[in-house]
Amino acid sequence: MYATRLQTAATDENKKADVKGPTAKGAPLDEGKLVPVQSNNRRALGDIGNLVGSLSARCNVSKDGVAENPLCAKQLPQIDRPVTRRFIASLANAQISVKSGDAQIPSTRENATIDVKTEDTTAAWGAKQRRKAATTKAHSVSVDCNDSSANKSSEVVVAEPERLQNPAAPSDATQKLQAAVHPGHPARLKALLRNGRAPGAKKEKKQTLTAILTARSEAACGGFVGEMVEVEEPTVNIDEADIGNQLAVIDYVEDIYSFYRKIEVQSCVPENYMSKQTDINEKMRAILIDWLIEVHLKFKLMPETLFLTTNLIDRYLSCQIVSRKYLQLVGLTAMLVAAKYEEIWAPEVQDFVFISDNAYSRDQVLGMEKKMLNTLRFNLTVPTPYVFIVRFLKAAASDHQMNMLAFFLVELCLTEYMMVKFSPSLLAAAAVYTAQCTLKRTPSWSATLQRHSGYTEEQLKECVAMMVAFHHKAGEGTLTVVHKKYSSSKFESVATLSPAPLPGHKEEPVTDSPSYLSTNFLFVQSP
Repeated sequence: MYATRLQTAATDENKKADVKGPTAKGAPLDEGKLVPVQSNNRRALGDIGNLVGSLSARCNVSKDGVAENPLCAKQLPQIDRPVTRRFIASLANAQISVKSGDAQIPSTRENATIDVKTEDTTAAWGAKQRRKAATTKAHSVSVDCNDSSANKSSEVVVAEPERLQNPAAPSDATQKLQAAVHPGHPARLKALLRNGRAPGAKKEKKQTLTAILTARSEAACGGFVGEMVEVEEPTVNIDEADIGNQLAVIDYVEDIYSFYRKIEVQSCVPENYMSKQTDINEKMRAILIDWLIEVHLKFKLMPETLFLTTNLIDRYLSCQIVSRKYLQLVGLTAMLVAAKYEEIWAPEVQDFVFISDNAYSRDQVLGMEKKMLNTLRFNLTVPTPYVFIVRFLKAAASDHQMNMLAFFLVELCLTEYMMVKFSPSLLAAAAVYTAQCTLKRTPSWSATLQRHSGYTEEQLKECVAMMVAFHHKAGEGTLTVVHKKYSSSKFESVATLSPAPLPGHKEEPVTDSPSYLSTNFLFVQSP
């Protein structure tokens, strides 16, 4: 039936119009694409010389609107009633008058009385010539036409020459056309506008995942604000060599360390927490950590495990009162938990029982593990000096010798109770600065280091002076495990280097541990 109608339209004189021209229900061609419009199944009468346009071809209709049919001509929005040549000419003349400032667009057909051509000339035109004249108007005019009999309004859109030359350019006429062709499908038009596919639709800028995570992290930290120090000197991009390395996560590394700086205060302990303990003191703590450093070396554990172990011990002792005979049990349990968190193959419970010379049973170790985790609320993800020192050494463009020297200085601080007052990032920055001075490298503190650490050289003076003092006394006294460890060739023998010469700094006196305390924990008695 559809093919029969097309054949009938092809043989009819009134329907042999050029497909490039507009139709009574269609729009001008736009690069061979069909503009969807509303259509009906009723056929108009033949042309009697007073209509502009021709009969439109039939289009397929679906739930989403009018579908594209390559056999159909381009269509204009449907006009509810015939439009005479006099009315079209009056619209064009009115628009020209508006441009020249002489007249305004008439609002009704009765007020439009200006003609471009004489009535005799236009009457001699054929239907094809009148259709071409309608498409070559120089302006886009939209006029509300009041019909006295039907009381309906229509909208006539005439294509602009610029729009015909550049169909892709958006215009007000295109937006009006889209609004006119979707009167029966408002939901479809809203969906197109929401997806950014409709003319004039603007896509909203989406928030990145990094910004969302950073905002949530700041809210979780209680609004602590910690900003990096601004420096005027140009800095080096230390992550440039890691472009393409997925393990370096260079897209997020700055956000990660900014988050570390904000939450590190939560992992710090009060500098006088040992005053709450009644049966232990800071000297016993130093013996415990010195022994754990030796255990860590024998088990060949990762450096992260040692720093996390020290953090867990300090945080637990700041919350719980511990007797002298259970202090070694706290240290063993802290290393067991840290090894489970950091290591791939963590030592077993029986290994820690054996290393303590069976001072504690397996059940006691597991019981202390439960108590410690509940006390710390299972909060094991904390920034330790290790995470900061690896970043600062990268900013310093260090070699293997400098790496070992910086770790040697930080581990010297682990046994000292007086160093708990410094934040992990400050300890790491001071260790890198002291290592630079020990190796006599210049500059000791560059703009790149200041930018990534957030500390100035003046802020590091106190901590650096204490580290130099510890270096002087490292080989003396009874707590010499760190010095022996870094005196081997495996660690570049950095402990044998001369301490850093820092003029203007006074060395802090370091008190050795009493000789009656040994690393074998003779004062700890098994229950």
